[in-house]
Amino acid sequence: MNTVSTYVIIKKCLFSQIGIGIIANNFLLLFRIITLLHGKPKTTDLTTSHLALIHIIMLLNAVFLVSPDVFESLNFRNDVKCKVFFYIGRVMRGLSICTTCLLSVLQAITISLNTSWLVKFKHKSTSFIFSLLFFFWFFCLIFGSNIIFYTMASSNVTQRNVLIVSKYCSLSSMKAIIWRLIFILTTSRDVFFVGIMLLASVYMVILLSRHQRQSQYLHSSSLSARVSPEQRATQTILLLVSSFVVMYWVDFIISSSSLVLWVYDPVIFDIQSFVVNIYATVSPFVLMNQMEKEMKKVSNYIAMKNGFYL
Repeated sequence: MNTVSTYVIIKKCLFSQIGIGIIANNFLLLFRIITLLHGKPKTTDLTTSHLALIHIIMLLNAVFLVSPDVFESLNFRNDVKCKVFFYIGRVMRGLSICTTCLLSVLQAITISLNTSWLVKFKHKSTSFIFSLLFFFWFFCLIFGSNIIFYTMASSNVTQRNVLIVSKYCSLSSMKAIIWRLIFILTTSRDVFFVGIMLLASVYMVILLSRHQRQSQYLHSSSLSARVSPEQRATQTILLLVSSFVVMYWVDFIISSSSLVLWVYDPVIFDIQSFVVNIYATVSPFVLMNQMEKEMKKVSNYIAMKNGFYL
């Protein structure tokens, strides 16, 4: 199989992935909005809605970066378009990390024991979550601003110390000390949030294991096999965090290797885009897997409002 056919196959897979991800995240966001309007909102509902919105923006942004026709259709200078799209991608990636971390922490607080120190956070108002999400936006908008200064339009003239990332966009070189500083700061931020995710996940696994042992001791095997809504939600978050961590490290290896070797080609860029968007595409399906009872409640509520009963 030659390079051209490989490139075409990767492109087709990438566009299919983006299309599926946008549809799934829109469905998840729509359902969460309906839930918030027709019931008392939970902190996890707000966070899930925020995560779906971030992933919609991330996937739409990816369309402009991986599709030359869509990129060219915008009547702006290529330099401006490259800066805007790379900046949005960087900010959305950071927000995805922060929001997934928050979601895992909120679920750990939800199932925490009454004797745990986490119990004092259980009754925090939704305004607290709004403030936290606002801080994440401010933090990521400031933190990702450095990409604007090093992103530029690709030139037909061969330039030294310029890394061609896509057909239209390139990254200019920077001083070694600045590159190291940005790398350390970005990696430290990501490791911090991923570390909190893993700590919350370990805590939830311990609680689930303890609950399962108690259930087996107190009840028959038929009863202990039942999974409570809290357990199902916790297992969903654990699966979500696991998929995110795997995706993050694969993306980290690809991008770090490309920057260290200063080599990037369209195939590598599309493969990295596919890896980055895996989590944005898979997460709504994972989250929708636990929404069956919630969908039934909302349907019954809407039916009762209209004089029908399900």
